[in-house]
Amino acid sequence: MTDAFIDSQTVREYLLGLQERIVATFERLDGQPFLRDAWEKPADSVLGGGGLTRIIEDGNLLERGGVGFSHVLGSTLPPSATAQRPELAGRGFEAMGVSLVLHPRNPHVPTVHMNVRFFIAKGEAQPDVYWFGGGMDLTPYYATEEDARHFHATCKRALAPFGADKHPRFKKWCDEYFFLKHRNEPRGLGGVFFDDFHELGFEQSFAMMRAVGDAFLDAYVPIVERRRATPYTEAERRFQAYRRGRYVEFNLVLDRGTLFGLQSGGRTESILMSLPPKVEWRYDWHPAAGTPEARLYDEFLKPRDWA
Repeated sequence: MTDAFIDSQTVREYLLGLQERIVATFERLDGQPFLRDAWEKPADSVLGGGGLTRIIEDGNLLERGGVGFSHVLGSTLPPSATAQRPELAGRGFEAMGVSLVLHPRNPHVPTVHMNVRFFIAKGEAQPDVYWFGGGMDLTPYYATEEDARHFHATCKRALAPFGADKHPRFKKWCDEYFFLKHRNEPRGLGGVFFDDFHELGFEQSFAMMRAVGDAFLDAYVPIVERRRATPYTEAERRFQAYRRGRYVEFNLVLDRGTLFGLQSGGRTESILMSLPPKVEWRYDWHPAAGTPEARLYDEFLKPRDWA
C-alpha cells in the first residue's frame, strides 16, 4: 500500500524502545546481563544498514536468548520477499524489526518467539509500497491449559481494538505458518501471525503492530514466573532437546525471516541467534502412551480455540 506520509523514523524509535524494555525485563528475571553487539554492514556489502543484537547464553533462567533489532537497506528484494509479491521484483527495500527467541533452561518453561517488523519496497519513479508484519507464538515441552489460555487470551485482547476479525484471522495464519509440513505437525501451540499488512492505513496498521509488540511481556512473563521453579529430571531435559529439534528444522527450512536474512546478505550470527544451544534428534522416536510427553502431542499440538 502507498501513503502520502510514511514515518519510518517513528517506527524505528518504537522498535528500539521495545527491544530495550524486553531486555531490561529479562535481565531482571534472569539475574544476568545480556551482551550488547552493535553491528553495521561493511561498505562493500550489497546490504546497507546495521542493527543491535542483545544476547544471553548460559543464564540462570535462559539457556539462550536473543532480542535483535535490525534496520537494513538493499538495492534488490531477495526471492523470499517477492514470492508472495511478484509485482515488486527488482525493487530496492528498507526493512526494520525486532525479533526475539528465548530458550529457557527449565523444560517446564516454554520457548517463545516474537517478531514485529516494517518493510518498504522502493522503486524509481514509483510510489513506495509498505507493510507491517509480526506476531508471537509459544512452544511448550510440558504444556498446561492455564498457560495456553493465558497466552492466547492476551493476544486476542491486543488485537481487539482493530476489528473482531483480526484475532481469528491471525491465529489461523499462525497455526498454518508455524507448521512443519515434512513432519505433519505444528511447531508449538501457536499464537498470532500477520504479514504484508497495510489495510488500515499507515497510522492504524502501525498501531496494530505496536499493540502486538507491547502485549508480549504480558503474554509470556506470567508463564515464566509460574513455571521457572518447577523441578525437572534429566529425562525431561532430553525431551526438551528432542522437541527443540523441531524448532531448528522450522527455522532453517521454512521460516521466511531466516530465508530473507540469509538471501539478502544479512548478518548470519544475528539471524541464527534463534537456534537453541542444546538439541537432540532421535530416529523415528515416539513417546509412550499416557506419558506427559504423549500429552503434548495428543492435546496441545493441535489447532484449538484457546482464547
